[in-house]
Amino acid sequence: MSMVNIVNVQVTNNPCTFFDPFAIEITFEVIEPLQEDLEFKMVYVGSAESEMHDQTLESVMVGPVPVGASKFMLEAPAPDPSKIPSEDIVGVTVVLLMCLYRGREFVRVGYYVNNDYTDEAMRESPPEVPDLKILQRSILADKPRVTRFSIPWDNDEKQQQQQDVKMENDENAMALDAVPSQQQHSISDPSAMSTSPGKSLLHAGLKQEMHGAAV
Repeated sequence: MSMVNIVNVQVTNNPCTFFDPFAIEITFEVIEPLQEDLEFKMVYVGSAESEMHDQTLESVMVGPVPVGASKFMLEAPAPDPSKIPSEDIVGVTVVLLMCLYRGREFVRVGYYVNNDYTDEAMRESPPEVPDLKILQRSILADKPRVTRFSIPWDNDEKQQQQQDVKMENDENAMALDAVPSQQQHSISDPSAMSTSPGKSLLHAGLKQEMHGAAV
C-alpha cells in the first residue's frame, strides 16, 4: 500500500512558448508519517529513439511533510534545445513527473507535449532549421498517463532489513554446518543479498506511443 497518493496535478501555463518554464501545481496526500522527504522530478523526453536525450529539468526535495493533504508549485526551466536532435524539436514528445521516496520511484505522471508553430503556413511548410522563437508548447494536460510502482516504505524497509539479517544468519549457520569443525575458522561470511533488478525510470509505455499521438 502506498503511503503517498497524488491527488491532483494542474498545469498552470498552457499553452505557452517553447522557452517558458513549466509550472505545475501538485496536490498529494500522505497516509502515514514519513521518516524522510519526498522527491519530485521533472524529465523532458528529447527523443523516442534514445534516453540519452532526456533532460532532468528540475528535482526538488519536499519535506518534512505532515499527514494529510499538501500542495506546492513545481517550476522547471524549459529544455535546452541544443541537447535535442533538431528533427525532434518540432512535434510530439513527452514530459514526465516522477515522484520518489528514498530514491525509489513510486508514481510517474506522463503528459504528451506538442511543440508546433501557430502559423498555419509554417505548420504546412516548416523551416528546415526550427525557429524556436515562434514555437508554441501545448501540453495535453487533461489526459495524463499514470504509472504506479510498489516500493518498500518505512515499516516495509525495517521489516525487510530484519528479514535480510535473519536470512543471512541462517545462511551462515548452514555454511558452518556443512564443513568439518576443523575448517570452520576459515569460512567467511557470505556476500550480501542481491537486490532485485530496478525498473527503467523513463519511457515506460509512452516512448512507444508518443509519435502516434494527436495533441
